[in-house]
Amino acid sequence: MVTDPISDFIIRLQNASRVKLENVSLPFSQMKFAIAKILEHEGYIADVTKPKDGKHLSVNLVYKNGAPAIQGVKRLSKPSRRVYLGANALRPVKRGRGLLLLSTPAGILTGKDARQKNVGGEALFEIW
Repeated sequence: MVTDPISDFIIRLQNASRVKLENVSLPFSQMKFAIAKILEHEGYIADVTKPKDGKHLSVNLVYKNGAPAIQGVKRLSKPSRRVYLGANALRPVKRGRGLLLLSTPAGILTGKDARQKNVGGEALFEIW
């Protein structure tokens, strides 16, 4: 049983990219699908397909010149310790080469989008 599904999601993506798998199958949830759509838009994954049976999410990974697009991930907010950031506390990840994902009242947003909308929220993870 997985107690932290978001952590499981990002670690599966990282492990699959390290062993150069092209496709990863994950348990489906609306939050994971929303996160995957943002990662697709930002270029960290190639595409994500919503399942017809509603059980498994299929994610295709991106490789640039043989290297995976996902070099690393860091889970910030955990079930035992939630981390909340205000709009003024949002900073670029890895000098602008990474991405911060937040769960905000406006939905799942990147750090850059949250700064533009001037909203804060729960810091989910960083990816680079």
